[in-house]
Amino acid sequence: MARVPAQPGHQRVPDVRRGDEVLILTGKDAGKRGTVERMEMPDRLVLDGLNIAKRHTKPRPRQGRTERQPRIQQGGILDIARPLHVSNVIIVCPSCHTPTRVRHDRQADGRNVRVCRHCGEALTRVESTRS
Repeated sequence: MARVPAQPGHQRVPDVRRGDEVLILTGKDAGKRGTVERMEMPDRLVLDGLNIAKRHTKPRPRQGRTERQPRIQQGGILDIARPLHVSNVIIVCPSCHTPTRVRHDRQADGRNVRVCRHCGEALTRVESTRS
């Protein structure tokens, strides 16, 4: 069965956004909570200080070096936060502090909001409109 495209004028609200607190479900960091630092792709996210991998780098000359001051990139072992797939995390409600699935509702003014399935509070930060 073919997937029905969304109606024009309706925009899908993503389940997880930058700044959300999430719980990792799988992998070596399973059970840990972290904050979403950035979204890599539509389906991958980087958490602040979690899913750390070691990156071994060798010293290399940089661009723009001169005779007097050669610039060399320092080599060594770097700790880099690697992206996780969205399916391996679950969002944590900021009001009831429980891991929850996201329900999408429409407000009276027509905006789509993310709602906690447990307590019914909006997960989306609502900005006040300036007049």
